[in-house]
Parts: sequence; structure tokens; C-alpha cells
Amino acid sequence: MTIKHLSGLIAAPFTPMHADGSVNLSLIPTYYAFLKRNGVKGAFIVGSTGEGVSLSLEEKKAVIEAWGACTKGDMDFKVMPLLGGTSLTDCMELARYARSTNMYAVAFTAPFYFKPANAKTLAECCAAIAQSVPDMPFYYYHIPVLTGVDIPMYNLLQEIHGNVPNFAGIKYTHEDFMDFQSCFNFSDRQYDMLWGRDENMLSALAVGATGAVGSTFNYAAPLYYELMGAFNDNDLEKARVLQQQSIDMIRLLGKYGGIATGKAYMKLVGVDCGEFRLPVNNMSAEQFARFRTDVAALGFDQFRSR
Repeated sequence: MTIKHLSGLIAAPFTPMHADGSVNLSLIPTYYAFLKRNGVKGAFIVGSTGEGVSLSLEEKKAVIEAWGACTKGDMDFKVMPLLGGTSLTDCMELARYARSTNMYAVAFTAPFYFKPANAKTLAECCAAIAQSVPDMPFYYYHIPVLTGVDIPMYNLLQEIHGNVPNFAGIKYTHEDFMDFQSCFNFSDRQYDMLWGRDENMLSALAVGATGAVGSTFNYAAPLYYELMGAFNDNDLEKARVLQQQSIDMIRLLGKYGGIATGKAYMKLVGVDCGEFRLPVNNMSAEQFARFRTDVAALGFDQFRSR
């Protein structure tokens, strides 16, 4: 199976919620149009940013169906859902559902309760799910800060190589550049290595990355495309300045409580995705007012998505 490597920015969308915490499927077509307008090339749905672990299996199916319906016929916009990790049976069911609803690919992350002890076991988990949708690209999602599974991805590729024909590559959300570069060059660069740390994009470009998946691409895609352009033009000073703008923007995530701050950024760009579900904390009205002031001080309006 020949799988084309992805390039450009792939957003990790937030799952829109109503005020009562139920999923707001009606916003998804507007969300898709907003991403397209800003040059985003695809969507990595119901992942960490999309609160996949806080959604029921039926809710994830509904979100997948909604994204599939509004992107049907758009071959240039690639949508892939995160299947989950703790129940391989549920992952297989969701993978088969994704196949029936216009998804380009599926992704899977390590089980994070009963954790795989080594790369061989993790590869067996990947193979079991990938085999349930043999004609779809299958990605592994490496995010050890959340799963607690810090197996080198180079070791995983050694176990996977030649055994899972539809294994496309890895969404790499970690800071181990030695491991990332080794994976990038593995088997004559056979596998698609999608970078997953927005605050380190310049470093990833330097070792060869051409595609990235990130949450801040939802609301600041122009900033990253300008950064990529500066790098490709060998204007490294400009690229460094732009990367620092990204870092300054991302620092506000930590200042205001973490991942839920991303939905506050979305309110500022006119795509109100509601709030995060428990156990994630959301901003108070007072905090949002201070956040808005801090964002303005960054010059956010000059590089935000529109």
C-alpha cells in the first residue's frame, strides 16, 4: 500500500459543546469552512484537543459523521479521528465506523491504564487495529506526556516495519529530536512523520518535517505558514522571531489553566466552541477578561486566523 506523506498544517480541532456540555454538531460545517479559509490541510479530530477521552463511543461516532458529511468530496482536506487507546475492541469498532464515513485515515495512541511494556507489545496493538481497516492509512499518535508510555518510536518502527502494510506513520508529540529524526530517516524516509509540538516547529523543520498537527493551528494558522515560508526561504532570523511569537502565545495556555485556554482563543476568532468537560477547568469571566488583555498585548490580531 502506497501512502502519500502529508504536508502543511493539520489542525487538531476542539469538539464544539453547547452550554449544557452536550456536543454541538451544528458548528462543525462552519468550523471546517473556517479552517479551509485559513489554508489548513486537514483535521485530526477527537484527539487530545478534541476531548476524545471525555466523549462516549456514540458521541465520537457522531462527531466523525459530522466531519465526514461536511468534507465529503474534498479530497484536499484530510480528516482522521483518534480512535482512543484503552479498549482495542472499541478502537476497532470506531475504525470501521470511520471507514464508512469518509475519513482519510485513523490514528491510535497507546493504552494508558494497562500500558504496553515494550515496543513489541505496542506494535501488536497497532497491528490488531490496523488490520481491521486494511485499506485505510493508520497512524500511531505518540504523546507520552499524557499516556505515560515513553517507548522510543524508532523501536516501534523496527517492530512494525514490513508487518503492517497500512501503517502510514506517526503523529509525534514529544521533544525527543534524536528519536524523531531517526524515525524520519527510517527505511529511506518511508513513514510520514507529522510533528505535534507547535512551540518547537522550527526545530522540527530543521530536521526535515513538512507536515504538522497542532491545536494552535486552529486560531493562528497564518503565523505558522509565515514561519514555514521564512524557513524555506532560508530567512532563519525571521523564522526565529515568528517561532517566539508562537511560544509567547502558547505560554498563555499555561498561565490560564492549560488546554481549555484554546477554546478561549477560539472565541476571540469568532468560532465559539463552548467549554471543556470535567475534569478540565475552564476560565472564569474575570480570567477571560485578563486573558483578552494579554492576547491583545501579543499583537494576536496581526497573525490570527480569520
